Amino acid sequence: MSRKAITACGGVLFEERNGEMYVLLIRRRGLWDIPKGKIEEGESLEMCARREVAEEVGCILPDIVGSLGSTYHEYEMYDEVFIKTTWWYVMVTQSHEFTPQIEEDIEEVRWVELSEAGTLVSFDNLNRVLERFEEWLNRRS
Repeated sequence: MSRKAITACGGVLFEERNGEMYVLLIRRRGLWDIPKGKIEEGESLEMCARREVAEEVGCILPDIVGSLGSTYHEYEMYDEVFIKTTWWYVMVTQSHEFTPQIEEDIEEVRWVELSEAGTLVSFDNLNRVLERFEEWLNRRS
């Protein structure tokens, strides 16, 4: 079985409302996720993250305000093992309305309280990203 390395980037979009912290999640094929996608040739990690988040949630390019490092996982598909490293960033946006990227099977975009987000996301590595985001928030204040 062949192995293929993939680099992806994504972002935790957040906003504070009435003292509560919210993050923007997407629902893809029935599973809650954090927006992310594969890097394009010649693209920086930061630009990939901004572009992918904007495309998946249908907003203007978000601004990066922090870094959350990377996650790593492997999966099999079509008799190939994919080794995926995803670089994560903290982001804000001026957009107030969002449009799910239907072509990527995204069904819904929703602001979720940070305290609830960890129970919704469908993969362990996303919980680690949310934990890192919470640590980033604590360092900031």
